[in-house]
Amino acid sequence: MISPVPAARWWQTATIYQIYPRSFQDSDGDGIGDLRGTVARLDYLRDLGVDALWLSPIFTSPMADFGYDVADYRDVDPIFGSLGDLDALIAAAHDRGLRVLLDLVPNHSSSEHPWFRASRSSRIDRRRDWYIWHDPGSNGGPPNNWTSDFGGSAWEWDAATGQYYLHAFLKEQPDLNWRNPDLRAAMMKVLRFWFARGIDGFRIDVLWHLMKHADFPDNPANPDWTPGVRDRDRVIQHHSTDQPEVHAIAAEMRQVADEAAAVDGRDRVLIGEIYLPYDRLMTYYGNSEHPEVHLPFNFRLIGVRWTARSVAAIVEEYESALPEGAWPNWVLSNHDQPRIAARIGAAQARIAMMLLLTLRGTPTIYYGDELGLAGEAVPPDSVRDPQALREPGAAFNRDEARLPMAWDASPGAGFTTGEPWLPVSTEATTCNVATQESDPGSMLSLTRALLGLRRERPALVSGTVSLLSGGGEALLYERRLGEERMLVALNLSGEPARFDVPDWVRSMQPLLVTGHANVDPGHLAPDQGVIWGTARP
Repeated sequence: MISPVPAARWWQTATIYQIYPRSFQDSDGDGIGDLRGTVARLDYLRDLGVDALWLSPIFTSPMADFGYDVADYRDVDPIFGSLGDLDALIAAAHDRGLRVLLDLVPNHSSSEHPWFRASRSSRIDRRRDWYIWHDPGSNGGPPNNWTSDFGGSAWEWDAATGQYYLHAFLKEQPDLNWRNPDLRAAMMKVLRFWFARGIDGFRIDVLWHLMKHADFPDNPANPDWTPGVRDRDRVIQHHSTDQPEVHAIAAEMRQVADEAAAVDGRDRVLIGEIYLPYDRLMTYYGNSEHPEVHLPFNFRLIGVRWTARSVAAIVEEYESALPEGAWPNWVLSNHDQPRIAARIGAAQARIAMMLLLTLRGTPTIYYGDELGLAGEAVPPDSVRDPQALREPGAAFNRDEARLPMAWDASPGAGFTTGEPWLPVSTEATTCNVATQESDPGSMLSLTRALLGLRRERPALVSGTVSLLSGGGEALLYERRLGEERMLVALNLSGEPARFDVPDWVRSMQPLLVTGHANVDPGHLAPDQGVIWGTARP
């Protein structure tokens, strides 16, 4: 049994809702979601029962990678609105008791950022060293074998100045040089700027990428790579990511966040995007002397084999790996990965939502997952994802996870009155908010009920978690806080499952059931989830 951290801070008791702004709500009919559209849907988020919204990038950008190529870290792209619109969103959210997180992209900027234009203008420009430049290798080509996450070399030749610059993603996204103290100071000012405007935290993009080995050695070849699968994986990113010096940067970001909280008394949160094994992921919590991010994102449910044994093993491994005092978190989907319903089907997506919202820690819901949206293939002439365009067939087309939110069954799905930037999914005609709101058996109703239960039952937020032995595909765990006990029983299959009923549960009526309506103690119907709980203290 794991002893919990007292859940006194808002981000420990909160449920976070990720919004991909381009696809959430369009207010002006141009087919692209915007900030005013998001404001119009804040009541929906409040009524859903979430506590914070995280906006994928809305900063000024030429949109080579749809906002992950930032040309101005202190302004809003006109596609989404204005700085005033963002201020209005923050105020409106706070009025409803909702927190607002922004997406910080510190590894790279746009090649159109004034910093890079200056850096590229001359080898002697004062901002030359704000980016990573290197002479050609011994063969006259790139300095080393590092690969871009979007395929090909991570180095781009600049004929004007006779050197290569590094880009871990598109060539339009040059990597910033965090070893330069002036660049580092400038980026910390960005954090302070937004904290002063009232935001409640940041999700930090590819945090583990920020530092590279100072000597730029070749990365080791990947013996498991299959040609044609994904070019990035030809090598293991041993020297181009997760360098020891990155922890000092994360600690400085945490210091800035803590300073902002001390000024106005409003707690801030930092969430790190970090795709690493648990032993390395846990180091990004930092320690008591040098704390780093509050929540290094835990993505293991995204790639897990969907069996009771595999999921239980991940829960046990993760809980055991957490440093003392560290707070856990869980994620099912995001803007870069296939949606949960696409991976395991509609029936099991309901079970996954029960899992997400009853495990110990802070959950993040990706927009549309509360409806069970699965996404679908995008016609070739409508593909917008630069990664999919560069490596067709070799990488997941992220457009499938970024289709417009399904508000109703109208041609624009209630998202837009114009031509949407990505096609509206065909599933939106039946799988949408308007249809599900009036259906007590819908995925939306289930999500609201689960979030309501989290608010009512402290054990689901702050209690310990103990895995119990099940049978077959029955996943069982107990949440406990003082005298309050909760039992969660989930069938991760379409076949009946049996389990041993704890004595304290035998005489109780379930608090929440999904799937088959009848509950038979010791048995789970196919795709059924059940939650029992003692009387509230």
